[in-house]
Amino acid sequence: MTSKIAEAMKSDSKVPFHRMLAYASTDAAGNLLYTTVTTFILYYYTDIFGLSVAAAGTILLAARILDAFDAPVWGFIIDHTHTKWGKSRPWFLWMAFPFAIFFILMFWSPQLSTGAKFWWAMITYLLFGISYTGVGTPISSILPNLSNDSEERIKLNSTRMIGGNIGYLVTATFTLGIAAFLGGGNDTLGWRYTAIIFAIIGFALLLFAFLDTKEINQDAEKSIPILKSIKAAKNNWPWVILVVVFIFYWLGNASRTSVVVYYTQYNLGVKGFASVLNALVMFQMVGMLLIPLLVKKIKKSHVLIFGMCLAAFGQLLIPLAGHSLISLGIVWSIASVGTGISVSMPFAMLSDTVDYGEWKNGIRASGFLTAIGSSFAIKIGSGLGGWAPSVILNKVGYTTGVNQSHSTLSAIQFCISYLPAIFFVIGALIMILYIRYESKENQIKADLNARRDTL
Repeated sequence: MTSKIAEAMKSDSKVPFHRMLAYASTDAAGNLLYTTVTTFILYYYTDIFGLSVAAAGTILLAARILDAFDAPVWGFIIDHTHTKWGKSRPWFLWMAFPFAIFFILMFWSPQLSTGAKFWWAMITYLLFGISYTGVGTPISSILPNLSNDSEERIKLNSTRMIGGNIGYLVTATFTLGIAAFLGGGNDTLGWRYTAIIFAIIGFALLLFAFLDTKEINQDAEKSIPILKSIKAAKNNWPWVILVVVFIFYWLGNASRTSVVVYYTQYNLGVKGFASVLNALVMFQMVGMLLIPLLVKKIKKSHVLIFGMCLAAFGQLLIPLAGHSLISLGIVWSIASVGTGISVSMPFAMLSDTVDYGEWKNGIRASGFLTAIGSSFAIKIGSGLGGWAPSVILNKVGYTTGVNQSHSTLSAIQFCISYLPAIFFVIGALIMILYIRYESKENQIKADLNARRDTL
């Protein structure tokens, strides 16, 4: 190992708190904007912009599938980025403006014909998704290069996820109220102005992240050809398993959140309670804060399995809550603790699969592996997870703004309870396959350190 790399590993193993805050601001920005989309876009398209539920579902599916495949492209780009700031960090600066602008355009609601509205929604949704990948991919790919210490990575990731939850809290809790206040009875203007405010905040947070993060391992991460990057995934079974599990998490999470407004408005008759439920998602932070304690007692794979099962359990309790808002809030909070664990662990464990890929194939492709493992999984999972309820609601004849039939109300309840629970349980079962690989991590790290000592 060169003296430069050795000194970097020694001095940068501990990450100062201000740098953790900078890293947390990346997910705060990402969630502020992206969660606004995943939580409200189906409702916005049908009840504000005036699209049919079938058209909205088509957009969610088609655009998400198309832009999901830009994840490996972004991974290749990051792996071949060379700047004085590093590989991942500069993209927080370069993508901040496009990310904000495309978000605003999604909620601009121009006066167009029905057909033109469809294409406006499709194109802006697609462009926003691509820009989100340009932000989300470096958020994950930079983690292995913020510290070489596994515990520090877990702390960094937990701090990042807390930042993401703060972004989620703001949008999930206050978006409906802010839009109503700013619109003054005009929903179109209310959503437009809200989007502008959120975009400005997101832009500022990404600039802060760029200014105060720092990459190490730059000497160890040389540019590699595209085909060689792909080979980094060869026989990397822990990475494959983790990607599939993460997709199922996002399937469950998206199907859970995309129908919250429908459920509170039509099943409960209290539309405003959607903001309360969205605020209670902050119980995810309880799960995230528990992670550093849990991983000291049990395997990381067991922690993730526990989180997925807890999330499923909470979702299954929703029908039992009936029309009791207090009971619903409690079971929703239980599920949120589970989702907090489930959404955090894969990001931290992706760093371990990057190490595994380097150990197995001699190739360290952080950008490519984390792009697929994070952005691709998020987009495929949340895209299909948001599309599935739209298909179900369309089949039972959902119509905007009217009293819904018994079959429609039952379908809404299924989408918010049983459907996400099914996805979570499947993910937990698949995660069992990961356990055998986790036992090799200490040996892998030792072998990699020995290899680097010879450089």
